Amino acid sequence: MFFAHCNMRCLFCQNQEISRGKIAEGKVRYRGVDEVVEGIAKMLPECENVVGFVSATQYAYAIPQIVEGLHERGLFPTTVYNSNGYESVETLREIEPYVDVYLPDMKYMDKELGWRYSGTKEYPRVAGAAIEEMVRQKGSRLMCDERGLAFRGVVIRHLVLPGQTENSKRVIDWVAERLPWNTQLSLMAQYYPVGENLPDELGRKLSREEYDEVVEYMDEKGLANGWVQEMEASETYRPDFGKNQVFSLREVR
Repeated sequence: MFFAHCNMRCLFCQNQEISRGKIAEGKVRYRGVDEVVEGIAKMLPECENVVGFVSATQYAYAIPQIVEGLHERGLFPTTVYNSNGYESVETLREIEPYVDVYLPDMKYMDKELGWRYSGTKEYPRVAGAAIEEMVRQKGSRLMCDERGLAFRGVVIRHLVLPGQTENSKRVIDWVAERLPWNTQLSLMAQYYPVGENLPDELGRKLSREEYDEVVEYMDEKGLANGWVQEMEASETYRPDFGKNQVFSLREVR
């Protein structure tokens, strides 16, 4: 379930069809808690009884209402809170009973980069405190059932940006130094240039050499739990919010 708008303003946002101020009418299918609950209830039979709340920070106050609404219908899905990481600890504590898995980004360890690319103040401090709170709540170990589906834990994502390998290495340092050894880190290569007025360094795809450098550094720091993406991810992870199926695998040429 993608939520409209965002509390960040990333220049390179891949969801900008719905994250910006003005959103085309046809891009929003559900309005209000009741419609969201109804929409999730209809989709759950086609899923693995997992519901992801994507970019829900600005609507976090509604998460308890949505989950309780599902429970009232006899539906008890695993809930995943998919976040850019720029969260308040107080809000996370309020939604703690309603979230099973946290899926936060850790985008920057350079606060100036956070301001320049995403319009955030003190991103490393705010996101760092938020992720530590998520780990306190759910633990660092990702717990999965016999089918391999996660039902509790935290996965930290980091998108490697072109020209910013040093920032990525500092993110890896932070995870290795501040969090338990078994923390799950998902290193992503899916960046592609989108949006207007991108700075020159963001106007191209990530190179294989850049990504390999960061992957190697992650190995050196002993972060063995997690995932790395294929370079082709930049072609396949492209959302289209005009379709019922937002993500569809595209042929890689």
